[in-house]
Amino acid sequence: MQRNRPPSAQAISVLRALAADPLSWRYGYDLGTEVGLKSGSLYPILVRLADRGLLEATWDRGPDGRPPRHLYRLSTAGLQYLAALPATRPARTAPNPRPRPSEA
Repeated sequence: MQRNRPPSAQAISVLRALAADPLSWRYGYDLGTEVGLKSGSLYPILVRLADRGLLEATWDRGPDGRPPRHLYRLSTAGLQYLAALPATRPARTAPNPRPRPSEA
C-alpha cells in the first residue's frame, strides 16, 4: 500500500538541491553533504522520491576495484512538482505545551 502524503521538509531540500542544476547527475554522498543529512535519512528519502517518479536514478561504474554507485537527478515530474510548490514552506507550529501543575 502506497501512502500519498506530501514529501517532508528534508525531501524538499533534496529536491531543491537537485534543482540547482537539474540536468546533472549527483551522488548521494554529495547531496547529503550539501543539505546536511546523514546517510540513514538521505538514502530512504532518495528511494522514496525515485519511487514517486520525482527522481531518476542510475548506476555509475566506479574506477577499477571500486563498487558502482547510484547517481540521481530530477525527473521532469520532479521539476514540475517543485515549480508547483510555494517558494517557502510554512513553518510547522509546535503543539501547545502542557500546563505545569502548580506548585503549592
